[in-house]
Amino acid sequence: MGIFTRFRDIISANINSMLDKAEDPDKLIKLMIREMEDTLVELKAACAQVMAERQKIQRRTDDANSRLDLWQQRAKLAVDKGRDDLAREALKEKRRYSQTIASLEKDLIEQEALVDQYQADIRQLEEKLAGAREKQRMLVQRHLRARRHRRAQEEIRRADSYETIAKFEDLESRIDRMEAEADLVNSGRQTPLDEAFDRLLVDDDIERELRSLKSGQNGSDGPQDPLQPV
Repeated sequence: MGIFTRFRDIISANINSMLDKAEDPDKLIKLMIREMEDTLVELKAACAQVMAERQKIQRRTDDANSRLDLWQQRAKLAVDKGRDDLAREALKEKRRYSQTIASLEKDLIEQEALVDQYQADIRQLEEKLAGAREKQRMLVQRHLRARRHRRAQEEIRRADSYETIAKFEDLESRIDRMEAEADLVNSGRQTPLDEAFDRLLVDDDIERELRSLKSGQNGSDGPQDPLQPV
């Protein structure tokens, strides 16, 4: 496939349409970018070659113009010296260089037009390449987002699975049992401080009961007959 055939195919290609139909868009866009880069390198090399040829033609044209001026001056000198024969030969050389200049200028115009066309093609391909690279960047970002989303969905499904829920429930039951066992270990046991306060309460009850007994004895010397009037 020639450089211009590839260039026309690339320029006429609808990247979005091709990517929509591709089974592997990422692989396709990489191939397209590589093809564009290779074609761009060849276009620039061809353009540089034409520009070098244009400069060569320009130098030949400048040299031919100098030679034309030289033979014009010689023809005039021969006429001034009365040498019409030399003047005729000088004018023949002048005409030959004039024809050469006309041919070179034609070639120069063609070379300049070709350089302009190459440069226009290069700009167009560079724009196409920039669009393809931007599309590749977007595809990479979409691929990353899709992969992260898929991973998140897999984690969600895994968390919602029966086995995961059962494991969480089993872990919760084990923790409940451990808490219950800890409560049983401490159940019925009092700290030294609690025991001290309990003894104080017991001592207070005994003292009240003792005072009650004492007050009952002090109120009477002995038991009274319930039938005897007071």
